[in-house]
Amino acid sequence: MTTDQLLILVILFATVAMFLWGHWRHDMVATGSLVACVLAGLVPANAAFSGFGHPAVITVACVLVLSRGLQTSGAVDALTHVVLPARAGIALSMAALIGLGAVLSGFMNNVGAMALLMPVAMQLARRLDLAPGQVLMPLAFGTILGGMTTLIGTPPNLIVSGFRAQTGAGSFAMFDFAPVGLAVAAAGVIFVVVLGWRFVPARKQAGIEGFESGAYITEARVPEDSKAVGMNLREIEAALEESDAQIIGMVHGGVRLNAPNPRRKARAGDILVIEADAEALASVLSTLGLALEEAVEPPVKDEATDAATGEDAADAKAKSEKADKERDNAVTSGDIVLMELAVLPGAALVGRSASDILLRTRYGLNLLALSRQGRRSTKRLRSVALQSGDLLLMQGPPEAISEFAADNGCVPLAERELRIPNRRKAWEAGIIMALAVGGAAFGLLPAAISFTAGVLASMALRTVPPRAVYEAIDWPVIVLLGALIPVAGAMESTGTADLIARFMLDNVAQGHAVVGLVLILVVTMFLSDLMNNAATAAVMCPIAIGTAAALGVSADSFLMAVAIGASCAFLTPIGHQNNTLILGPGGFRFGDYWKLGVPLEILVVVVAVPLLLIVWPL
Repeated sequence: MTTDQLLILVILFATVAMFLWGHWRHDMVATGSLVACVLAGLVPANAAFSGFGHPAVITVACVLVLSRGLQTSGAVDALTHVVLPARAGIALSMAALIGLGAVLSGFMNNVGAMALLMPVAMQLARRLDLAPGQVLMPLAFGTILGGMTTLIGTPPNLIVSGFRAQTGAGSFAMFDFAPVGLAVAAAGVIFVVVLGWRFVPARKQAGIEGFESGAYITEARVPEDSKAVGMNLREIEAALEESDAQIIGMVHGGVRLNAPNPRRKARAGDILVIEADAEALASVLSTLGLALEEAVEPPVKDEATDAATGEDAADAKAKSEKADKERDNAVTSGDIVLMELAVLPGAALVGRSASDILLRTRYGLNLLALSRQGRRSTKRLRSVALQSGDLLLMQGPPEAISEFAADNGCVPLAERELRIPNRRKAWEAGIIMALAVGGAAFGLLPAAISFTAGVLASMALRTVPPRAVYEAIDWPVIVLLGALIPVAGAMESTGTADLIARFMLDNVAQGHAVVGLVLILVVTMFLSDLMNNAATAAVMCPIAIGTAAALGVSADSFLMAVAIGASCAFLTPIGHQNNTLILGPGGFRFGDYWKLGVPLEILVVVVAVPLLLIVWPL
């Protein structure tokens, strides 16, 4: 073993360990790995960022933008109404929903497909009298399976195609993944629809029903002119009795009291933590003249901000007070809605609290409650740092909720008003996507160029507004891909991939090509359950190529095994973003995924290996 091989192995093991640890974001770990390779002399400094110009990276970014156009235009909503049966049994309804999710995932980002269909899944669960998770987990797995069917269905496929091109064999075409991918996806979907959904634990929904007694929690401030000033808590509850509300906590002097003495008197500035039915909240606030608690104090802008915006602190305060008055009027008049929102993986909200994002000041919204795997937080709502998969119960004007969801990476669950379909834009977005796919599929243009042209058309026709193009791109994924591609190249150039491959062959496969193929598939599936699937593909592709070379067989079947394995993260909520997304709404625990995931992964191996040997013979 050479010094370079030892260095790249140390960096590789450290990178995988950091991925599994999960303390740092995947893009940070990947960038650190790249920098380490440059400092160690394994990657030339002038080629360190060559991965960001790789066609796979460009294609992933463009597909994300085109997916946003399908999402915001209402194209998928219209398709959903046409495809999904209004009245049908469990099997037919779930087959239609999961099948649609799988098909969509073949041509758009599978996280976007999942986000679009989640509200439909929640409604379907209520209609079929099933636990939400029994529909959400099959849908999540179906969208993951659908991504393996085309070149653009999931980033690992693009990465695999890029590595094949580096071997001199050329890139995989748009539908080269379909013969094996379609069969595996179809077998998986059929299994989930017929039998698999029964393996999903029927957890209580971590949404509206996830809060005790089906009631909501809100924080209301006692203004100086409120009727509640001077009343004790027992008297306040008596006044709220008709609204079937109760006081469950109080904030006095900045300290929260979870079980305040009923004889304690309310003073101006106190905050009452009230539990009440959704329909009664407006009545509760108006009965005693309470005001929804402001999440943050009105911000005082510094001189730089004032110069940039032309507003001074007094103007900002006046605007805030005017917004407060308008919001209070909306509450007392009933012109307000309640909406469940799930926090998407990688959303701008992650790690930030309602106070950090100026929720009330900027959007005029009230965070009524937060659910994390079904547990109601006892902390002040304004100070809770949000996480991927959290479920938020928001209260406010529908336009403000729509703006908040679009700005911060949330998806609605209980309602669908956030996407107002535009028939003309929907047709335009669909045609653009079809032309981009067709251009790549028929070899008229390289995939990166075809989809780039689609993005330009989307911007010109405003199916994706130019200002929203960069917001549509999942930049952590782009950075991860761009950083790991040179690292993977260093594995190949130093002979490390070949070294690992020979070790695996000599000690496990013992020279048998079929055993080696199964080993590559299983190891890839295992890693994909624990770390980002794109990172898994980037790590495993050089090993797969080295293994095939050591056996003297074609690398195609081994690369396809990596593509299949990287798209089969079914055992943990961290293996794929769609698994994370359903964690809160489904009320799942970490160990719930393997109950359906293990038989599904076994099925994938049983179906995929024979097909790989037939379609991509060794």
